[in-house]
Amino acid sequence: MSIERLTRLRAGQLVPFGGDQVAVVSTELAASFVAGDRLVVVQETGDLIRIPASVSSLVDAAVSRARGAFSELARVSDQSLDRFYDAMAAALADDRVMSSVLHANRTDVDDAQTRGRSTTRLELSDKMRRDMIEGVRLWRHIDVRRDASVSTIEHATWSVEERRAPLGVVAFVFEGRPNVFADATGVLRSGNAVVFRIGSDALRTARALMDAVVRPSLVAAGLPEGAVVLVESAERSAGHALFSDRRVALAVARGSGEAVAQLGAVARQAGVPVSLHGTGGAWMVIASDADASVIEAVVDASLDRKVCNTLNVACVMRDRPEHLAALSSGVRRAAARRAVRPIVHVRAGTVLDAADLGEADVIVHDDDVFLAHEYEWDERPELAVRLVDSVDEAVGLYNAHSPWFVASLISGDDTSFEDFYRNVEAPFVGDGFTRWVDGQYALRRPELGLSNWQSGRLFGRGGILSGDGVFAVRYVARHSDPTQRR
Repeated sequence: MSIERLTRLRAGQLVPFGGDQVAVVSTELAASFVAGDRLVVVQETGDLIRIPASVSSLVDAAVSRARGAFSELARVSDQSLDRFYDAMAAALADDRVMSSVLHANRTDVDDAQTRGRSTTRLELSDKMRRDMIEGVRLWRHIDVRRDASVSTIEHATWSVEERRAPLGVVAFVFEGRPNVFADATGVLRSGNAVVFRIGSDALRTARALMDAVVRPSLVAAGLPEGAVVLVESAERSAGHALFSDRRVALAVARGSGEAVAQLGAVARQAGVPVSLHGTGGAWMVIASDADASVIEAVVDASLDRKVCNTLNVACVMRDRPEHLAALSSGVRRAAARRAVRPIVHVRAGTVLDAADLGEADVIVHDDDVFLAHEYEWDERPELAVRLVDSVDEAVGLYNAHSPWFVASLISGDDTSFEDFYRNVEAPFVGDGFTRWVDGQYALRRPELGLSNWQSGRLFGRGGILSGDGVFAVRYVARHSDPTQRR
């Protein structure tokens, strides 16, 4: 078999994928591809991704730096890591230090607004800044040992010790949100290095944070600067190059939709373990015995802003119209804070009193496909409401149409809740508002990513990936009898 390097593409050229299918090279792709570029063929979908030579070189250098820093981190003390987090928290709290970061963020926000982009997660607000500081301080005080004994198996003349150990280089691709720095640097606590690419909307902010906060904190603590590397590229293909680098020990993608699914496919076919955020959208099932005042409160709290754990679908018992009124009140309260009209999706044939959904704009659907859609909104709260005859019917709809992410049952009966927990395919199950699903908020450990069960239940760990969960296992054998043999 002879192997040649790809130097050009032709429009209309057929590229095999998936074993028995072909993708067709477009005119645009053929014209842009030059010698030195890479072509990634996504075997699951047939997507053809061009990675420019300059992007490949940039990512290769970033991973190389992080790999070198990972080796150096083995010689760094836990006290040095403490100093890093102390310095980073202090820098984030210092208005003088943060002035350049806030200026860069305002530029990013203005630019995104000009292009009609959402800025809900992009703006570095006072609250986001406080949360970043809290997250860094949590890493400072969390009890995580990079080299810890897990168990020891004793034999007659020898023993085997199982020990936790750092994993290596962790790669992240984040959407455009500045607070990811507090999350991503958590992997240092367990002895890992990190390389990440942030969405182009937040690239100026990310550069400013690296210059003003992260690098000075690494230097002050005596840590290798390559322990945290930002891939400074607005090219989306930088994420594909990063996730296809086989030196990466774990790839983490945070976001949703097709972009994250594509990144996961690229990592898997390169043999890189991957943790994906997947599609979000929480479901709430309101049982017949639910308290109307509870319904209003939890619905309002579940719609405070649009993120992955925001209420997306609410199921209400058909024989409890007062519960529909309470849900509507909660939706109206959430919308009133923004002085907007909410948007509510319903199934055709649903009989609703004109007052049931208040001032909402109602969109009617012919079948239940609308239950599978994640409603992305910036200012106007948007969700689906489905009338059902029982909790069991609601669970069946959830299992059939949801992304298997967050499910909440509003009920005063513990037995009903246990039945709900057993039957619903969700890693995150609650009995109140849905927005509790967050590593920092719920577990007091900043999250690196959230995983749902779209590709099946997770093996050996929960759906919240935190920095202290990024580790490998090594084994150490000690012998007292030099004549031992098998």
